[in-house]
Amino acid sequence: MSDACCNVPPPPRGISYRRVLWVALFANGSMFFVELTASLLSGSSALAADAADFLGDATNYGLSLAALAAGGAWLSRVAMLKGAGMALYGAGVLGYAGWRAWLGTPPEPLTMGAVGLLALAVNFSVAALLFRFREGDANMRSVWICSRNDAIGNLAVVAAAAGVFGTGSGWPDIAVAAIMGALGISGGWQIVRQAVSELHHTSAPLLPHRGVGQ
Repeated sequence: MSDACCNVPPPPRGISYRRVLWVALFANGSMFFVELTASLLSGSSALAADAADFLGDATNYGLSLAALAAGGAWLSRVAMLKGAGMALYGAGVLGYAGWRAWLGTPPEPLTMGAVGLLALAVNFSVAALLFRFREGDANMRSVWICSRNDAIGNLAVVAAAAGVFGTGSGWPDIAVAAIMGALGISGGWQIVRQAVSELHHTSAPLLPHRGVGQ
């Protein structure tokens, strides 16, 4: 999108993308409160991690809308900020999973499973809406990676709930939280790397050309 003439996206695509971002912002903001409440009731570290992820994604969608309004290099700068945030989120989740492992208390699996299925339905719908924009600039790519990671994480939460129910152990929940943390670090690194590349290409023409001997 930042490669378009004067850094303005084609109108049909831009309008559609903004509408999708508003839908995603509302859905993720609502699910943050749902999963935060469910994590407190069930004691699930995976749901707590997913709730934090929903909050981060809602913030990311808001930043993406602001970046679209600003245009130009701000698209890549905001993407870099979001990528760094995703990586920090992943590191935080890994730390929280370690703390839950130290406590050794298993979560309540039925709440985990029910809320995990609801979150999966929401994130799958958002991912389907964003699928057509997955090969865009770093800003678009960051939104798609967030949505993709969320859907994968929700599947893992549901699987963890089944594992906790079948074994009576909290380790499936902890393992899923650790996987979600790793996905956050990996996705954040991809976004930061692409954003840095885009900023480099954007600023390169502004550098003075030096001929031989200068």
